[in-house]
Amino acid sequence: MIEVDQRKFLFLQGPHGPFFWRLGKMLRMAGAEVWRVGFNAGDRAFWLHSRSYIPYTGTVDGWDETFRSLIETKSITDIVLYGDTRPVHANAVAAANELGLRVHVFEEGYMRPYWVTYERGGTNGNSRLMDMDVAEMRTALKQSDLDVPEAPAHWGDMRQHVFYGALYHWFVMFRNGDYRQMKRHRELPVAAEFALYFRCLALMPFISINRMISTLHIKHGGFPYHLALMQLEHDASFQEHSPFTRMEEFLTVVIRGFAKGAPRHHHLVLKAHPLENGRSPIRMIVKRLARENGVSGRVHYVQGGKLARLLDHARTAVTVNSTAGQQVLWRGLPLRTFGAAVYAKSAFVSQQPLAKFFANPKRPDNRAYRDYRRYLLETSQVAGGFYAARGRRQLLRQVVDMMLAPHDPYDALSTGNAAPRQQLRVVK
Repeated sequence: MIEVDQRKFLFLQGPHGPFFWRLGKMLRMAGAEVWRVGFNAGDRAFWLHSRSYIPYTGTVDGWDETFRSLIETKSITDIVLYGDTRPVHANAVAAANELGLRVHVFEEGYMRPYWVTYERGGTNGNSRLMDMDVAEMRTALKQSDLDVPEAPAHWGDMRQHVFYGALYHWFVMFRNGDYRQMKRHRELPVAAEFALYFRCLALMPFISINRMISTLHIKHGGFPYHLALMQLEHDASFQEHSPFTRMEEFLTVVIRGFAKGAPRHHHLVLKAHPLENGRSPIRMIVKRLARENGVSGRVHYVQGGKLARLLDHARTAVTVNSTAGQQVLWRGLPLRTFGAAVYAKSAFVSQQPLAKFFANPKRPDNRAYRDYRRYLLETSQVAGGFYAARGRRQLLRQVVDMMLAPHDPYDALSTGNAAPRQQLRVVK
């Protein structure tokens, strides 16, 4: 085991906002050495320790050589990053694995909103969970008898998330002169990205009213309905771990399957991701596909909002690989997925053809899912959030010790070395 004062952490890109800065500060307080590579002015703006900041102003093609040089000159033992699929991160993870470094990966919680994900090596389709079955998890759970709480049915820090996103893109748009050679991992120009974040902030009150009207119509409509959980089109899980490249492709499959298989008195509710900002004309696409498949009066579009209100009365749910699928399974509802997801286990996620799923869905094995959920809450799901101050404080109380521990969260539980987990107060 390497002593803390011999650990040298190299941070790459993190979530928008000050979380990575706060995390690095606490690791330095623990005795470790911390460095941060920034790839644009947004990265620089949220890292307040200038002596440990390393600007990378080259191209994506030159990053691998620079990364390996930094590892050698700084004697790096650990790398820290948010999401493992963007090009600079994927290259770094491959090189770090080759060099035998620890790779600490953060991601939005598999059971968000009240937890975030911390894993080593990879997340989502690259997670160790992909190769685990429920029997293996049940064996590891014999080491613990923690009674875990139910997650609250709200994000808690949505406004902060949008605010930090807008601020980050403002810096990239107006202060990015030194980083012009670095190509963005997203196809949308930064000015357009900033404009969409700003528009989202400005229209929040109007979107909220429209969503409330749509939700009330569905809630009081008296019809059975199925729920389709949409994702952000540029999200890494959607792009890297699914058969689709555009949300329109997913919507085409779902609406066509619904038209062929669902009873004629059933309806379909398409719920947009809470951070959907209008980069694609989703509402117009939905109307066109519903009309083409002869189900215009039975298809409804809801722009964001709380998922729980719609799940409470839904018959089934369909998604690509959204983490919101966990809320579906927690309620014991039949779920059909299309992409690689850590929760897509045959015990509780349907493998039926979509038309048959809408016609006669198979119910999940609720006992298997509850054991799976408990396993995650004992291992890679950490209480807190990235964006709101309260969530960051709660997250830092636990995750620093997990990063400094010799075992990753999964091995720590199976070997009986897992640290005590925080009990959460359920917020209604």
